[in-house]
Amino acid sequence: MRDRVVVVGGPGRVELAELDAPELREGTFRVETLYSGVSAGTELSFVKGTNPYLHVTWDAALGLFRPGGASTPYPVTRLGYMQVGRVVESRTPAVAVGEVGAMTYGHRSGWVADPLTERFVPLPDDLDPLLGVYVAHMGPICANGLLHAAADLCGADVRTLGDGVRGRRVAVVGGGVVALLTALFARRHGAASVVVVDPTPARRQVAEALGLDTLDPDADDPAVVLKTRWNHAAGDRGADVVFQCRGQDWALQLALRLLRPQGTVVDLAFYQGGADAVRLGEEFHHNGLSLRCAQIGRVPRGLAPTWDRERLSAETVELLRQYGDVIRKHLISAVVPLDEAPALLTDLADRRRTELQVVLTP
Repeated sequence: MRDRVVVVGGPGRVELAELDAPELREGTFRVETLYSGVSAGTELSFVKGTNPYLHVTWDAALGLFRPGGASTPYPVTRLGYMQVGRVVESRTPAVAVGEVGAMTYGHRSGWVADPLTERFVPLPDDLDPLLGVYVAHMGPICANGLLHAAADLCGADVRTLGDGVRGRRVAVVGGGVVALLTALFARRHGAASVVVVDPTPARRQVAEALGLDTLDPDADDPAVVLKTRWNHAAGDRGADVVFQCRGQDWALQLALRLLRPQGTVVDLAFYQGGADAVRLGEEFHHNGLSLRCAQIGRVPRGLAPTWDRERLSAETVELLRQYGDVIRKHLISAVVPLDEAPALLTDLADRRRTELQVVLTP
């Protein structure tokens, strides 16, 4: 048996290859892919050749990138982490034939998985399986951002995902998928106000269609606007928390400027270059601000026993139950056959095509 697999052979070189499917062994199960979501930021970094894993080695023991080879050299054969598959064969009682679940095995027509080493998140019958592309990984990325905001306020005593946003003023910098899902999470969990700040008109239009307020940073200065609007006390104006979701240095600098004194930026962005525009001697220093990285590889310290990936996936399912119709209508901008993936990815990388969320189908 062979699977069709999206393979990145080098910068700008993407193909659809036929590779031998893994063997179905005792204790494993096979899925056929129903949907495979494209995570543009991460995946295009491999197509462009800008991902650090291509150039240096990640030393997991020390938590350092070190010279001396690539952690993920070309060819990259496991691209993407937003899959939905239907179980077609199973040799484990843990996963039944016919189940539909969210997984993270990359863009390919099928996969064989071991439930002891890979996640399979069953999708409820009342959820559109196309929306399931968010359940295993992308949704938890965004939920983990809220979890970091909650830990910033409550330490290890986080009871709900809304503990860091409920009743608070929230700004979200960026208008991509991570930003918009994070903004919806904040609204769902009781934020007093949520404003999405992005310079791209089409992205602001999608945010508004999702029911979110927006600001254009190229029009009026959003820091002045929000600090005029959000007054806490004399000399204390601005956002309680900012979720920074755009991997560019100007976006981080803007996020810092939006905060009230002693506020926190929760950073979900993936930066692939320097940060010359970040002015740490200005608002960051004089307002006593904090910057927290919410990387999906870990939850805040002390919360791992109670807030594992399964719980973050469960929170994602509830978000999709509430907002699934508008997410399907406005956030998912294209559904494309898997055969077209090489052209799609190279067009996106070269900016010949612009999409918010693409989902591949067999």
